[in-house]
Amino acid sequence: MAKQQNQKTKTIAVLAILIGLTVLMAFTPVGYLRVGVVSISFLMIPVALGGISKGPWAGALIGTVFGITSFAQCFGMDAFGTYLASINIIFTFIMCVVCRALAGFLAGLVFKGITKLTKKVPVRTSVTGLCAALFNTILFVGALILLFGKTTVGEATGLDPQLSIVALFAAIVGVNAIFEAIAAFILTGAIGTALYKAKLIQD
Repeated sequence: MAKQQNQKTKTIAVLAILIGLTVLMAFTPVGYLRVGVVSISFLMIPVALGGISKGPWAGALIGTVFGITSFAQCFGMDAFGTYLASINIIFTFIMCVVCRALAGFLAGLVFKGITKLTKKVPVRTSVTGLCAALFNTILFVGALILLFGKTTVGEATGLDPQLSIVALFAAIVGVNAIFEAIAAFILTGAIGTALYKAKLIQD
């Protein structure tokens, strides 16, 4: 009983830390690296760590938190998100929250699957981080195409009013996605391995 209670407390502590870290990263420069037009987000790293430490549902939980912080920025803090929300707030919620929750859940499944193939912690954590970033990009862009594919940027943006939102976003996200995947692969692998060595994460 004591061991079970200790494990429950540890689970709550780990999730609380990851949630707090996600919120901190989302609303401070810690979560982003901006170099010229390239803006690399590190927000999928705690999401991946949630899936690694406590499984798919934990990944979905941290992904949901990430999504909520992203959705919150669609109310004046992020120009692109604010514009999408002004067109259809429900579609924007799906893109921001549902897609991030699903990406976290899938990252957790990837970790469970790769654990059956190898016991090498650096490989398992790195691949999970990479997949988390890729899932996030694929689901977000997929939802953008599905939900806003026929929407143009409009005259208010100062750009060609006939330019589609998908075409505009594709030009921005392509480079970012590559760097985010690389960052997630390296950092999730390093942090995840360190947490295993410290026995803060155990199979």
